[in-house]
Amino acid sequence: MSVRCGTMGNMQLYRDDGVVLRTQKLGEADRIITVLARKTGRVRAVAKGVRRTKSRFGGRLEPFTHVDLMLHQGRSLDVITQAEVIRSYGAPLTADYPRYTVGVAMLETAERFTPEDKEPALRQFLLLVGGLRALAEAGHDPRLVLDAYLLRSLSVAGYAPALEECARCGTSGRLPAFAIPSGGMVCASCRPPGAASPGSGTVSLMGALLRGDWDNADQSDRRHQVECSGLVAAYLQWHLEHSIRSLRHVERV
Repeated sequence: MSVRCGTMGNMQLYRDDGVVLRTQKLGEADRIITVLARKTGRVRAVAKGVRRTKSRFGGRLEPFTHVDLMLHQGRSLDVITQAEVIRSYGAPLTADYPRYTVGVAMLETAERFTPEDKEPALRQFLLLVGGLRALAEAGHDPRLVLDAYLLRSLSVAGYAPALEECARCGTSGRLPAFAIPSGGMVCASCRPPGAASPGSGTVSLMGALLRGDWDNADQSDRRHQVECSGLVAAYLQWHLEHSIRSLRHVERV
């Protein structure tokens, strides 16, 4: 778990770093901050007085910010006592609407993949930090960054789509269809009604994004990128059993 740093009164202090996923108002001056932390997992904690002009936290507890936190355990919600910025991704993302909408979708997805408070999720945390960094550095199309992040998050959660062998019978060779409920590509014999028929370039792109093969991903055709995005979004929301509301704002064409 996270580093323990002693006590404050009867409360246990601990320190961790994490990415702010979202905030919500509490009372007249406070906010509840939801953080995906490196060691602790998802944490919901109160930042007291953060909405006051002279708050000691300033703008350190805004979404897209990677922060080093000191917290003490509360009965229902922990309390943030210190916050220092490690890196803020907010400025480059809010200045670019396509990247901003992708970033919001990534934050929402990270929260959906970590539904239990204080359940360690190091690999999801590292994926989110890496995804935000790639998004902020603007080296790749933001839609490709999002799809890579979504596919890898699915893989970490145990839901990686089958791309090289039939998801139902394990047969390799020609796989003409992508069946979301089955878990990925399927052969002709296992193809259920309503399965999609993606182009071979789309399937290759999905594999490249899963592997982190950016040379091939960046050179892929736009039509394959659009088709890939649609399949990945549908596959993600099937396995989460919940819609990612922010995906509707991501530009796909």
